[in-house]
Amino acid sequence: MGRLDGKVAIVTGAGLGIGRGIAQRYVEEGARVVVAELSEAAGRQAAGELGDDAFFVRTDAGDKDSVEAMVAATVERFGTVDILVNNAWGGGEIGRIEKKTVELMTHGINVGFLGPFWTMLAVHPILKAKGWGRVVNICSLNGVNAHIGTAEYNAGKEALRAATRTAAREWAGDGITCNVICPAAKSSAFHQAMSAHPELVPAADAMNPMGRIGDCYEDIAPVALFLASEDCRYLTGNTLFVDGGSHINGSAWAPDLD
Repeated sequence: MGRLDGKVAIVTGAGLGIGRGIAQRYVEEGARVVVAELSEAAGRQAAGELGDDAFFVRTDAGDKDSVEAMVAATVERFGTVDILVNNAWGGGEIGRIEKKTVELMTHGINVGFLGPFWTMLAVHPILKAKGWGRVVNICSLNGVNAHIGTAEYNAGKEALRAATRTAAREWAGDGITCNVICPAAKSSAFHQAMSAHPELVPAADAMNPMGRIGDCYEDIAPVALFLASEDCRYLTGNTLFVDGGSHINGSAWAPDLD
């Protein structure tokens, strides 16, 4: 018996990184998983590797029509939804706040907050009708600590974290728990951000109390599994820092933005 036997989960951005690790863990625990991914190649590859219990739906996580169509496709394929993991992120740049463009900030809000928000609203009637549901939103210590260089990312993720806590309060009576993970992991977003600054990777490891940035499958996915399981029946509205202790005293993240 798996901890998620009979459950249907949506994981956005499940083609790579943290989303891929969570999707794999969910399938191993008995769930059927929708790989909601923008990249056709990554999404199809991930779903193929996850097997018959995974289904790829091409999804723009920052677009209301796209996420609503993805939820409809999930119900058509699997009949229901039990678990939503809003993980997807793409784009963004490391740079000073005064250099951020309207397009970049709009992207951060759309992908980091509005898309996940619309997805939550799309699944809510389904979860409410059965009196059981789990929402797991992936946010970031970047926003909590206001790390420099990533204003669009920080703003989107902190907006999502606030909305998650409000949903937790309003949906508690519906049997739905809503929680946040702020991870430290070498995810696709991490590698994308570091691609132009590879010299920052050893520094990121060194500043972590455990001396390393975490693994998507081994370190982050087990916590997402707990939050999606029956064991999480009485925990809602919380932010779990799955970060090797980086949040305790704050992370001295100060790259040379010039």
